[in-house]
Amino acid sequence: MPKVLTQSQVDTYHRDGCVFPLPALSAADASSYRQRLEAYETEAEGRLTELGGAARFKNHLLFKWVNDLVRLPVILDAVEDVIGPNILCYTSTFFIKEENSRAIAAWHQDSTYFGIRPHDHVTAWLALTDSTSENGCLIFLPGSTAHGQLTHRENAVEHSVNGGRQKIVEPFETVRKVEAPLRAGEFSLHNTLCIHRSAPNLTNDRRIGIGISYVPTHVRHIGTQRMPAMLVRGTDEFGHFDLEPDPVADLDAAARASHAAVYKSYRANYNEQLAWHQQGKKLPVE
Repeated sequence: MPKVLTQSQVDTYHRDGCVFPLPALSAADASSYRQRLEAYETEAEGRLTELGGAARFKNHLLFKWVNDLVRLPVILDAVEDVIGPNILCYTSTFFIKEENSRAIAAWHQDSTYFGIRPHDHVTAWLALTDSTSENGCLIFLPGSTAHGQLTHRENAVEHSVNGGRQKIVEPFETVRKVEAPLRAGEFSLHNTLCIHRSAPNLTNDRRIGIGISYVPTHVRHIGTQRMPAMLVRGTDEFGHFDLEPDPVADLDAAARASHAAVYKSYRANYNEQLAWHQQGKKLPVE
């Protein structure tokens, strides 16, 4: 029996590669987390979209409150329903579109530059503000996991919220696309092979979400270096990843050192996967 999803939702995820909307936080709690994020931006003297780079990634290593988000029981219950009870958080990323922003994501698959096999990676996209048609909510192609890994090109999109500015460059059908609006505090789940995109933010407020990437402990990384990940539920009997520490206090010296080292490895892997993909290197399917 599923823990939090209905059997119909589990079936939808495995058939379509995505399921939404799912409740996680009250609107008040989502607003509180937004305030914590924006308090940090004030302290850092810049919005995350301006600071770029490491500022958007792996903040569950820097802040106890972000660590709380990646460990929310209701999200982990939903993730367990689709990938099993032993769960690693591979990464977390803030996806923010500023007010009246041209920022978009072109059609892409998360799997392209992660280097995780098999493709059992699931992303929980948690909205800290409403995510709507007007401000650029996610748009999914249900059933698109059946395509397998498609070819992408880097630096192909202006104003992209993705670091690689990637888009798919081989033909596929988009007629079944569906918008995935979320209220603040709701989340969606999508498989790493599920094709998705998002449009610009045409409103006078920010669209703020965090994408949390979860993998079962049995998956492997296919790059040339061992990768870190955080055990967030169950046990790790495989040891395929170096386990990351929880932050003891926000932005303390140990948290900063851990974040810097982990981001360095994460970025090196991303660049390696990107290069392999661009070179057309044949990578394992599973």
